[in-house]
Order: sequence, then C-alpha cells, then structure tokens
Amino acid sequence: MSQHRFYCPDKLAADVTVSLPETAAAHAARVLRMQVGDTAILFNGDGFHYNCQFTAVQKNSVTAKVTSSVAITNESPLDILLLQGISSGDRMDYTIQKAVELGVGAIQPIATERSVVKLNQERAEKRVAHWQQIVISACEQSGRAYVPEVYSPLSLNQWLAQHPQQTTCRILLNPLGAKQLAKLPKPASQIQLLIGAEGGLSANEIETAVAHGFQSILLGPRVLRTETAALAAIASMHTLWGDF
Repeated sequence: MSQHRFYCPDKLAADVTVSLPETAAAHAARVLRMQVGDTAILFNGDGFHYNCQFTAVQKNSVTAKVTSSVAITNESPLDILLLQGISSGDRMDYTIQKAVELGVGAIQPIATERSVVKLNQERAEKRVAHWQQIVISACEQSGRAYVPEVYSPLSLNQWLAQHPQQTTCRILLNPLGAKQLAKLPKPASQIQLLIGAEGGLSANEIETAVAHGFQSILLGPRVLRTETAALAAIASMHTLWGDF
C-alpha cells in the first residue's frame, strides 16, 4: 500500500518538525484518521519527497517530523504550458486536474471571446487560488514533487503582448486545422498549447494566434469538447514525444 502524500509549503529537511496546512491536516486527521506514529510523505514543490512521522494529531492540527528525503524523477520530459480558455462549471476544474496528472508544467487561463465565465479582479484571484488548490491535490494523487503554477487570467491579446514570438513550439487546436499533430517533429523547446473554451476560439483569435507563430492543428476528424481537447492533445504529445 502506497503512503499518503501531503503538500506542505514550508522548508523541509531531515529532523525538521512542521505543521501541515489546515486542509491537509483535516484530511489526515478526520478523513484518513491517521494517528501519532503514522508515517507519510510530504512535498513542497522542490522535487523531493520527505518521509515523515506524525508527532501530534488533533482535529485541525497535525505536526510531523521529517526523517529523510529522496529526489523524485517522474516529471514529464515535455515542457508544456497549457493556455486554456476559461470554461464554465466543473469543466475548468476537471481540465486543470487531469492536465496536471498528465504532466503539464504550468497553466495560463485565457479569457477568450467565447468564454461564458467573465471574471473581475476579485473573482479572478479567488478562482486562481481555487485552481491552484486543485493543482496541489492532483500532485498529491499523481506523485509529482513539483507543483505547476496557475497564472492570473489574461485575454489572448494580453498574453501575446507579454510573450512575443520566440523559438517555442506553439500549437492551437482547430477542427479546421490543416496539419496533424503526428506530422510535427519533436519539439526541442517549450510547447505552448492553446485551447479554446466552449465554442472554441473565434476566427479572429485563431488568425491572431497564427500571426504570432501558432500552428493550427487538427486532432482527428471529430469535434472535441474543450476539456477533452486539452487532455487528448497532451496525451497524444506524450505518446509521440514523451514518456508514454
């Protein structure tokens, strides 16, 4: 049976005693009913697993002493930045969760022309905090020891203005695309994957993205939902170029 893993943002090292974050502590104490003396794995995003033993367990408070550490080497060989059109309901949560499990390096939410969800600054900050917690939970589940960052939402034009065309592999999914993913050579740099929200990217957004170096790619003859498109593309990239 694999050990339970918990995210702890503190600096971790052998013989250090730390307090688990409130959410992790409540899960360990109330849901898993772990006790003093139980062992677990902590990670803080630095690429290591830290073996620990619980020294105190209360309803909302858990402390643990780190006993040893080990470097983790399960990160994807592909550096994928997911530029995901902000979708509604649970779609965005699901996309982020599964993309992290599949190994993406970072996530940039994009407010597209067809995004149903419109976020002001306050709501955007709350959503980013929520999405970052989903990332952490996905890392706990999947065994990743690095934590991808969810950036603040931007429009496509804002993001492009901040990231002029570079020597990166830029891909957007388009049901009317002229190229197939399998026809592309293995990228030697970061992959920037652009996915539209419900209804896809507008013709203007596609034109703008292509003008900034994005290749319009067809992923099969069927039209995919936004959450399906992102995950299918990432899985296909791993099959073609990564560690699947």
